[in-house]
Amino acid sequence: MTGMNADAADTALAAQYEAYPYPERDPRDEGKRLLIGSPSHLREIDHWVFGATRPRSRPLRALVAGCGTGDAAIMLATHMAREGRPGEVVALDRSAHALSIARARARVRGLDNIRYVAGSLTDLAALDLGAFDYIDCCGVLHHLPDPDAALAGLVAALAPGGGMGLMVYAPHGRTGVYMLQDALARLAPPEQEPAARLDVARRVMRHLPPTAWLRVNGNFGDHLTGGDAGLYDLLLNPRDRAYDVTALFGLLDRAGLSVACLMEPARYDPALLLPDPRLRGRLDGLDVRARAAVAEDLAGNMATHVVYVTRAGEEPARADPLAPGSVPVMREMPGVEVARRMTPDHVLPVEFGLLEVRLPLPPQARGILPLIDGERSVGDLAALLDQRGVPADRFGAIWAQSFAALESVNRVLLRPPA
Repeated sequence: MTGMNADAADTALAAQYEAYPYPERDPRDEGKRLLIGSPSHLREIDHWVFGATRPRSRPLRALVAGCGTGDAAIMLATHMAREGRPGEVVALDRSAHALSIARARARVRGLDNIRYVAGSLTDLAALDLGAFDYIDCCGVLHHLPDPDAALAGLVAALAPGGGMGLMVYAPHGRTGVYMLQDALARLAPPEQEPAARLDVARRVMRHLPPTAWLRVNGNFGDHLTGGDAGLYDLLLNPRDRAYDVTALFGLLDRAGLSVACLMEPARYDPALLLPDPRLRGRLDGLDVRARAAVAEDLAGNMATHVVYVTRAGEEPARADPLAPGSVPVMREMPGVEVARRMTPDHVLPVEFGLLEVRLPLPPQARGILPLIDGERSVGDLAALLDQRGVPADRFGAIWAQSFAALESVNRVLLRPPA
């Protein structure tokens, strides 16, 4: 790494991503599917970062800082192209090999709204790329020598009113990873050639004892389905920090950032895990951060934390989901499918990895969900429900409960104005 705290681990990291660009992707697959995730889904950015108040016609300048082989850049650029949204995505990475794969993927899709920049996110000031309305930094900060300094550099590149989507590793859900990393660091030290280290890792995995925690941890699968790049990144990465949610808040506080959303909000609600009324009474006495920490500690399966943030003091005005003119939109899963998954007792089962929680909904939500098409307003939904015998005074309460629940699991968001 140039410019900031270059060290042996970082030199090894650069060699790793040049030898095994991550994640392992075949550009030919772009003709078959679009990989979807968080952060940097356009509807999430509109809703969580900009409060569904930033006009869609306003150009969006986005930076994917440490884009790797291009998952976030391809997803966001595709969403923008499909919706005719103006702007550009700047894909920044120091691995020439990774950038070449991202370029090839974009060519298959015919995307012309991505600009590729070779360089390190820690050198943003020297790269002189200008200011960005939105910055993605997913799976990068926890590998850097100085995450605080790197995050400060990203904050400095934010345009006024801008925001970011970040992902860092979390410790509990990665149980077993760090044990194997320690063993492999002794068997195949980071200063050795990547190919030799990978050979050792493969051999260890073939003989991994049945008692190894990694064998029973189903919260991730890079070592099983991610190819050479996935195995290397999980078990041979020369620097890999994990942040519990309390440490994550500390990192954001030091950078002067305000949390717009931990993804998904319901995942961080311990009340969904503790139906006992006395326990819920104890939760009522905890602040938001303590509640999130309790949820993480109880669930035990959070392998990452995804968070949308803005500068503290620049939190956006948020659209009112109850206003008649607000337009709800399904994030991905069609409303008819969400309604189909509701149980006869009007509960929506939601999976957070291997953990399933039960989200109670009003009975009428089953009829409302198929009507949400990204064009009908809340007022339109109310009128349709009135024709079905649900008067306006009842609809308001039903919609308030439905939206709050479905927003908390990232199923229903708000569409910004044109």
